[in-house]
Formats: sequence, structure tokens, C-alpha cells
Amino acid sequence: MRTPSIYSQDDPLTEALKPPESETELERRARLEEEAEAKRVSEQIDEELRLERESMKRKRGDVKLLLLGQAESGKSTLQRQFQLMYKPHSLEQERASWRTVIYFNVVRSIKHILNTLESWDDYIDDDMALDSPTSKYMGGSRSASPFQGNAATSRSTIASLRRRLSPLVTTDTALADRLSGGITVSGSGKGGVFVRSGWQARTIENALGRKRGRVSDELSPKKPDEIQDVLVQDVSRMLDASKDDIRELWAHPTVKGLIVRRRLKLDEWSEFFLRHITRVAASDYVPSTDDILHARIQTMGVAEHIFDVNIHGKSVSWHLFDVGGARGQRHTWVPYFDDANAIIFVAPVSAFDQYLEEDPRTNRIDDSLQLFTQICSSPLLKNAHLVLFLNKTDLLRAKLDNGLRVQKYITSFGERANDYETVVQYFRAHFLQVHRRNNENRRVLYTHFTSVVDTKATQRIIGNVRDSIFRGYLQSAALV
Repeated sequence: MRTPSIYSQDDPLTEALKPPESETELERRARLEEEAEAKRVSEQIDEELRLERESMKRKRGDVKLLLLGQAESGKSTLQRQFQLMYKPHSLEQERASWRTVIYFNVVRSIKHILNTLESWDDYIDDDMALDSPTSKYMGGSRSASPFQGNAATSRSTIASLRRRLSPLVTTDTALADRLSGGITVSGSGKGGVFVRSGWQARTIENALGRKRGRVSDELSPKKPDEIQDVLVQDVSRMLDASKDDIRELWAHPTVKGLIVRRRLKLDEWSEFFLRHITRVAASDYVPSTDDILHARIQTMGVAEHIFDVNIHGKSVSWHLFDVGGARGQRHTWVPYFDDANAIIFVAPVSAFDQYLEEDPRTNRIDDSLQLFTQICSSPLLKNAHLVLFLNKTDLLRAKLDNGLRVQKYITSFGERANDYETVVQYFRAHFLQVHRRNNENRRVLYTHFTSVVDTKATQRIIGNVRDSIFRGYLQSAALV
């Protein structure tokens, strides 16, 4: 029996695909439409595969840079400095979205102050003030204490402020939901709320109640600063009406006393915005670049940012990955390790007196050293160019100037001089020691003392980092 060829009329596949002889005109049209749709999908898949192949070819010359470090180390602020340096128009486009973050930072700070005051019965006495780290600057006597006052008067004033600020404080949850899209994460801590990549656009979507797929088309005629968010407008009006009360609360002797006594600990972003509350509370407020750099928002997962960086006349795409630094999120880093070209590890040296939100027994400097050990010893990262940012040096200097002693929190510091230069070199030596012990490939560790909210200094350092990466690892890849 003859085996049918693929061209023969009696091929089984051809026979199977033939429409039935009883096919109606309506069925024939439906069949042809299905075949056309199947062809379109097939061609679309082919085109996507072609584009993916082209993208892979281009990416062979791209730089993959990871920003690693614990939560609140300054990674996201550093990412914004890269954005400001290499893609400033994108920061301009999202400027209006940062208003929500800054209002949330202010409201959360006020709430934290009022809750702390309540736990201390809205009053601090002179004995507490005299036992403070800075009491030596006040002469150590009751007559020198600025915290003296009538307890009843103090409590009455704070109670009145709490009552007047109550409507503003209640917006905390609504602002958090606006930023997170209603997603809550266990262990988000006092610093704020976790957000996913692309939160800037979603704050606008959520404000207008649109579906994600339709919002971009419907918003296209408007600029970001023209879009009115009812919640943000309401909070703006409350802030404007409450700015005098906020100033009074921030300047209250009991609040100052609790800060000095270290019973009230505020993060740098809290103090920054409370010091500038008159400007932030203005009805026509637009976040400045400095405000955006100081704003605090916690990253969830891994966010990719792409920048075109020019080096020696050649434009190279840098893929910068900003990661969530909380302990529970660090497992999400690993898939990005095996083809990373470079790592910037950010360690906040000002955090010697702070402990992890997730584990109050662990000093943040110790946690940074442990995390840096894991990064240096990872076989997946053995060929990655390594840069260390010892960050928040401005805050470290301020703490030391205020009389805070490192030995109290890190006993191994011993009797060394409690001055800035001694302290930063002590911390640097510990990180260098970790690198030496886990440096099988003899990699150079580039170390920088940084304050990533300082734009001029940070962008100069970014330029140095860019050059060192190209001179080192990337030179072998023939990119320069």
C-alpha cells in the first residue's frame, strides 16, 4: 500500500482539517475568523520572540548594577540620585506623586510623637532631663534645665494639641492605602508602608478610581501636576490649617525633653519635614528635589530602573536594581545575582545606636556587617565589581557632636576617641576586614563615605563609581 506524501490529496492531516461538507455559511465565516485569529496570535508570538532575541543581543553590552543593604540604609535615595543624574525628566514627571509620600511622612511623624507622649503621660520631669546624654551641656542643675514647667499646664497644652491634630492624624491609614494600593505587609515598622515598583502611577490611578489598564490613555491629555487627588487636597487643607499647632507641638519642651532623653526617637526624614512644616503645609506646595530625596518610602520586592550612561563617547544602558532591605525580603535578591556586573552595598554608619525593626536585639551595624559578609562570600557574586557606601555620615557627625557615645552601643569600640574621624575609620576597618576574609578573587573594594541626600557630593561619587566599574570589570568585556 502506498504511503501518502505530505503533498498528496489523501494526506490524513489534510483530510482531518477539511471543513465538513455540511458546513453552513455562518459556520464557514466563524471558522475563517478563528483561523485568522490563530494566525494573528502566531505572528504576534513570532514577533515577540524576535524582539526578545534582539533585546538579548543588546543586553549583552548592558551593565547590571545591584543596590544592596538593609532597610533604611539609603538605597532608594541613591537610586533617585542616579535618576536625577541620568534621567532627570522622569523625576520631574513623578514629582506630584511624591506629595502623597511627604504628607504621609508628616502625618506618621505627628502620630508617632503623640503616641510617645501618651505613653509618658504627656510630661517629662527635670530628673529625666538631667539624666539625658546632653545634660552635661546644661550644667547638670535644675536651674539650667529648659524642661521645667507645670505638669498640669504641659498636659493640658498637649491634650489640646492632640485634640486639634486628631483629624489630620486619622488620615494616616488612607494615605498608606493610597501608596500601597491597600496591600499590607507584616513588619512594615514605624517607617511607613511598603510599595511595589510603579507606585507613582498607581497613586494617580487609585485617586481617580480607574482601572489600571485604562488610566494611561485617559490621563494622557493632562500633566501630572494637573491631576487632582481629593484625599491629597483634603490633607493639604488640614496641614495648612494645622501648621501652627504642628510647630507648637514640635517646639514643646516635653517633646524636646523626650528627644534629648532618647525616649522619643525620630528618623531623619521626620525631623527634616517637621523643621520645614511651614513650607510643606503651604496650599501651593510642590515637592522640591531635596524633599524627594529626604522622603521615606519602603521598597517591596525588586525594582528595575534603566539609565543610558555615556562613557568615553559610548552610550551604555545601566540596569539598576533597587531591592527591599528588610530581612523578610532578602530572599528575593538571589535571582538577580548570577549575571550582576557590579554591586553598591549601602551601610548606614549613623545607625550604631539603632536596632532592627524586625529583631530589636540586633544592632543595625552588626546586621550590616553580617549582610556584607554574605554578599562578599556569595559564589554567585564572585566576579561582580564591589563598591561600599558608608552612608549617613552627616547624621553620624551630628550624633557624635550631641555627645552620643559609640561605646555604649558597640562595646568593642572600647576607649577610642569618640570623634568623627576615629569612628568612621573604625567602622571602615571592620567592613574591610570582612572583605579581606572573603576575597578569593582578589577583588578591589572601592569605599566611599557618603550622605546620599547631598546631591553635589553624591553625583561626584556616582561619576567615580561609573569610571571605576568601566575601568575594572567592564573593561574585560570590551565595553570601553
